[in-house]
Amino acid sequence: MSTQVLIPPAPGRRFWLGLAAYVVPTFPIAFVWHLIVFAPAYGALGIYRDDVVIPFGLVSMLIQGAAFSWAYPRLFASRRTVLRNGLAYGLAIGLLSWSFTTLAVAAKNVMTSVPTYLALETGFTLVQFAIVGPLIALAHRD
Repeated sequence: MSTQVLIPPAPGRRFWLGLAAYVVPTFPIAFVWHLIVFAPAYGALGIYRDDVVIPFGLVSMLIQGAAFSWAYPRLFASRRTVLRNGLAYGLAIGLLSWSFTTLAVAAKNVMTSVPTYLALETGFTLVQFAIVGPLIALAHRD
């Protein structure tokens, strides 16, 4: 009886492209959305710190990008077009992300207006995943 250690293969080119497809657009979209365009609205909500720790946000995006890139070929191995697959994947992971970045935060954090927070974060999530879903699909295309 032989014992064999199963070592998963190293992440391939598509994985790394999928990771980049998530992080490269997400970082500037998030930065501009939260810290420039809607900064006064988020400030009025009273839930964010004045001295945002940007490296934590970047590390969070790297972890998310790795998970979403790893999951794509396992969940969306379809023969549909890259755009259709990407939009469907963006909808799926966007809904998942929205559940813990928007709903859960609104449920447990003190803020001046839950409806304003929900509107801001829902808008951000829609923009983000409408872009990154198709890009991740493109990174993993055959």
